[in-house]
Amino acid sequence: MDAININDKFSKIKNFWSPGIIGELNGQYVKLAKLKDDFVWHSHKGEDELFMVIKGVLYMHFKEKITVVKEGEILIVPKGVEHKPETKGEEVQVLLFEPKDTLHTGEVIVDKTNNSQEWI
Repeated sequence: MDAININDKFSKIKNFWSPGIIGELNGQYVKLAKLKDDFVWHSHKGEDELFMVIKGVLYMHFKEKITVVKEGEILIVPKGVEHKPETKGEEVQVLLFEPKDTLHTGEVIVDKTNNSQEWI
């Protein structure tokens, strides 16, 4: 049981939109990701997702609105809700909590899909 230095772990992430796993608890992974520009519309049928913005501002698009998530804030996206993250050109660092079997882009497969996330 050692402390995890989040800044050190973020330095190991080389690709945007490709989360790295830093912990596991109660059937969930704790992940870090660097985001930049926009992602793909997707949903997760059986899993909620928690996004905590560590650095930057995240714009989460939903079908009927955009939620702005600033540093130190969290957003929980309920299962089944279609969403698309965006950063408006800046690098955003996020911490994620997701069930271990969550597929990166749900049932949508695109070039950014990474279902083989690794421990960092």
